[in-house]
Amino acid sequence: MKVAVIGAGWYGCHMASSFMALGFEIVVFEKADRVMDAASGNNQFRLHQGFHYARNHRTRVQSRDGYARFMERYGRLSAPIEHNIYVVPEQDSLIDFLTYRMIMSASGLDFVEVQSDDYGITNCRGGLRVGERMLLTEKARAFFTRRLGSALRLGHSVTSIESGPDGVFVDGESFDYVIDATWGSHESIQKPVFFEPTLLLYYHSADVGNFALTAVDGPLCSIYPCEEPHMFTLSSVTHTPLGHYDSSEEAWARLDNLSSETIEEKRSLMENQIQRYYPAFRDHFEYVGPQLSVKTKIEGASDDRSCYVEKDGRVFKVLSGKIDTIFYASDTILSMLEAETELEEMFL
Repeated sequence: MKVAVIGAGWYGCHMASSFMALGFEIVVFEKADRVMDAASGNNQFRLHQGFHYARNHRTRVQSRDGYARFMERYGRLSAPIEHNIYVVPEQDSLIDFLTYRMIMSASGLDFVEVQSDDYGITNCRGGLRVGERMLLTEKARAFFTRRLGSALRLGHSVTSIESGPDGVFVDGESFDYVIDATWGSHESIQKPVFFEPTLLLYYHSADVGNFALTAVDGPLCSIYPCEEPHMFTLSSVTHTPLGHYDSSEEAWARLDNLSSETIEEKRSLMENQIQRYYPAFRDHFEYVGPQLSVKTKIEGASDDRSCYVEKDGRVFKVLSGKIDTIFYASDTILSMLEAETELEEMFL
């Protein structure tokens, strides 16, 4: 079976690698000159367990289960964080600390309750130290580039996908199936989604060690370490998004026209927000520069970032916001392929 994968982010690389191991003939089309060049390489490098999603059970459970499988398969492509702290602000959170703790405990997530003021954190009711890890993006790039080898077609922007009676054609080349792992950037998705241009900020700190701080739940903020030593990202639910667009092209156009004045304005807002919970932020962190990307998100207030797979003829479309659900995507597609193959054999 010959399968085309469009997009060489975490999902595209994982599915291509997994299906190659099963004997599929795989071609991966990636418009950039390297793998993980878009959202997979420009994000907060968090390997989720589910603590981020108190308001969405499906996302939380998929993250919890996906985390365990990720550690089995790709554990070496991540690193531990010694002090990874989640806090619930007293006034600004959508839920109280006891409710948050109960939700996480009932979800089967492991944590250690801590005193937030032991970490210089203020205006928070309580804290949890968790085991979520940091993704090692450069290491992952090297791994999948070696693993996929000649199956990768880098610098190839797909211009057409045409379905035929016995297959599907990608830029004129015949395949049995296509997997679109571009989050709706190429093929439209049935679920109501929008495209969100984002601004994260990079900081350097030699003072705080192996540390992460995430305030939940609601329009709050987070500090998270990067693969490069002493580097961190600062993100904000309120200030990181730069708009709400109907197409990926419109979202990227917003970033192309982003002014330095807007970045500085956002930086001030984000630093003021994090200082409410971590007053020593400006003393411990030195600003380095911006990180720009585009995310595809499902419409709605339930904070749904779980994984969905749609099938349109011989084209599979994958939508997910979190790397830990890569296994859900590959399992679902394999199950659909198996069911379709069985039906075809019944009518031979």
